[in-house]
Amino acid sequence: MCLAVPGQVVTIEDDPLRTACVSFAGVTKSVSLAMVPEAQVGDYVIVHVGFAISRLDEEAARRTLQTYADLAASGSSDATEV
Repeated sequence: MCLAVPGQVVTIEDDPLRTACVSFAGVTKSVSLAMVPEAQVGDYVIVHVGFAISRLDEEAARRTLQTYADLAASGSSDATEV
């Protein structure tokens, strides 16, 4: 199973891969925006293996992040099973 996670674009570098600093609930990672050239600072993007693969609106990002948090807090085996 693959997991793509929403994060918010904090900064964008002017390089061939459009490398961005993306925040995942305060944890920042370097992500390529090459596949999502329309992404701007402040946008939410879905990230998989270091590449942003799509943009999504803020409400959808918040719902997704809340669902992840609810699953983690529930202690449900669904949240940890592979």
